Amino acid sequence: MAAVKTEQIRNVVLLGHSGAGKTSLADAMFFISGGATRQGRVDEKNSYSDFEPEEQQRGSSVQLALLPCEWKGAKINVLDTPGYADFQGEMLCGLRVADAAIIVISAPSGIEVGADQARDICDRLNLPTLVVINKLDRENTDFKQATNEIAARWGQSYTPVQVPNGSESSFTKSTSLVAPEAPEGTPTDMHERLIEMIAETTDELTLKYLDGDVFSTEELNCGLKSAVLAGSVRPVLPTSITDNAGIENLLDTIIDLFPSPQEAQAREGAPEIPNGALASLVFKTSADPFVGKLSFFRVYGAPMKADSQAWNQNRSENERWGQIYSPQGKEQVPTKEVVVGDMGVVPKLSVTRTFDTICDKSTPINLPPIDMPQPVYTLAVKPESNADVDKMATALPRLEDEDPSLRVERNADTAETVIRGLGDLHVEIAIDRLRRKFGVSLKTSAPRIPYRETITASTKSEYRHKKQSGGHGQYGHVIIELAPRSRGGGGQFHE
Repeated sequence: MAAVKTEQIRNVVLLGHSGAGKTSLADAMFFISGGATRQGRVDEKNSYSDFEPEEQQRGSSVQLALLPCEWKGAKINVLDTPGYADFQGEMLCGLRVADAAIIVISAPSGIEVGADQARDICDRLNLPTLVVINKLDRENTDFKQATNEIAARWGQSYTPVQVPNGSESSFTKSTSLVAPEAPEGTPTDMHERLIEMIAETTDELTLKYLDGDVFSTEELNCGLKSAVLAGSVRPVLPTSITDNAGIENLLDTIIDLFPSPQEAQAREGAPEIPNGALASLVFKTSADPFVGKLSFFRVYGAPMKADSQAWNQNRSENERWGQIYSPQGKEQVPTKEVVVGDMGVVPKLSVTRTFDTICDKSTPINLPPIDMPQPVYTLAVKPESNADVDKMATALPRLEDEDPSLRVERNADTAETVIRGLGDLHVEIAIDRLRRKFGVSLKTSAPRIPYRETITASTKSEYRHKKQSGGHGQYGHVIIELAPRSRGGGGQFHE
């Protein structure tokens, strides 16, 4: 891939319910942009995004993957994320470093839970967003019906900017509505609605619209991009992976309407980086059986260069590295530097973990992480054999490095090691990954519960002790009162 400048980069995360077609969409974009000589297919187990054995076996994503697409002189970093709730941590890692989001909806299924959750998160993070209605080549699908459902459920800001040229199997390409007059064969009501929404972006465009003047194509493009960045318009586009209908127009729309890293950095709430200071955030850690530990990062400050060293602000330690790479799915392509706004990967960092900041020691910067959901499912684990005992002690911390939504803990009350995650599938796949990547076989069981008794009611007891055995004898008088405290208050003793 040719060297790119920051203004040519777009960082986009794919979100949506499991099965909506996010990975197939990423593979199609990667193929059409020239990233591969053949198109990856999930059902054929040769996807460039879903390359882990667990993903190929299940036919769906379990981790974040990055596919860079070179398109018309720009570089689009496509972050493909899982849609299954158990792997929400991977989705949040992608959201942390994205400048914009694409919510993928399956036309036959409509809006599902994963799409609703993705939309809520995008609104909370104030991310520019567009919606792709996928699988429109299937039977009983209708683009207009799908867009009406989205507008009714999520609001009128979700409006089509492209329309399909046909329905079901006759859908072969999409047509843009961003034109002074409605293109032939396109719904005039959708075109008029889009023009009205663009006209509302500035007073100048509003007055021109009220005067009945026709907008130029340039005015429409500029107005629409401003509306997308402001969140007043969320474009809706049609696609189909069968014949890759609408994919080229989707790539064009990403470049035309989504912000570059410079434009995203100018938004309110973005971290301020001193000019020329190094500032990179590690957003994903992966363990490669052959290369070792891989740290994926996004550059927010000065470029990251090969054969360099920098300061880990979170660990207060220095890090050195040799080669750096540009990630392309499971492949890593060597590069000399990663420019501002771009993403890269560096192997074998000694202390760095996910969400750590790499910076200059003289200019300390701490880029904030994103909050991970709390674990809800727990399994107790122990080595399957004596050979796994030592390997387990070193492999479990590396498992936490790979997935910050996992927790590995030692329960002092039960003397058990437990793995906590976002669901049974999340924990089970993590244990399978331990065996495959680190050669550690574990036995699992339900965790023991350390039941304890506590005082539940107030009581008072009195006892007198008398014993005469010659001399002064024995005498004692004891009064004891017990009463419950508030939950979590611990014990308190008074004499």
